[in-house]
Amino acid sequence: MAKRALPLSRVYGLLEPGPVVLLSTMHKDQANVMTMSWHTMMEFEPPLVGCVVSGHDFSFTALKATRQCVLNIPTVELAKKVVACGNTSGQQVDKFEAFGLTAAPAALVDAPLIAECYANLECRVVDTRLVNRYNFFVLEVLKAWIDPACKDPRTLHHRGRGAFMVAGETIRLPSKMR
Repeated sequence: MAKRALPLSRVYGLLEPGPVVLLSTMHKDQANVMTMSWHTMMEFEPPLVGCVVSGHDFSFTALKATRQCVLNIPTVELAKKVVACGNTSGQQVDKFEAFGLTAAPAALVDAPLIAECYANLECRVVDTRLVNRYNFFVLEVLKAWIDPACKDPRTLHHRGRGAFMVAGETIRLPSKMR
């Protein structure tokens, strides 16, 4: 089989870490949403999630100052809104209003849940040692919410440069994990 070289700028599309999420924050009475696909599970219990938030993003300042956020997990039905949030700065636009997203109160953090998302993870920042060097935050999930009516969520997975895959078929194989 003949293979060809892949530009290094496209490697992230091969290692896509999971579903695209909408990270919501609240800072100085201003709610914001940013689209994020750079995250990874780090621990099971308590659940720890590592994520990269660019220092150029409006959400970076809020996350660094408040040390809390919500990771909202959308399904394919929200794809256009997810992309629109990612292509817009919260510095100029109220994304909740502009894209018809509903801010719902969280139980343990000030940042809002996004009601239209099938799952919401209330988080606090527990480690910032890699923020200055890599913009990498470690979040602890404090409370998780899920819509029980959404049985087989079709989540979005960013492949790069405007390309997304949609989660599809589920297969079950033997596992010793609980």
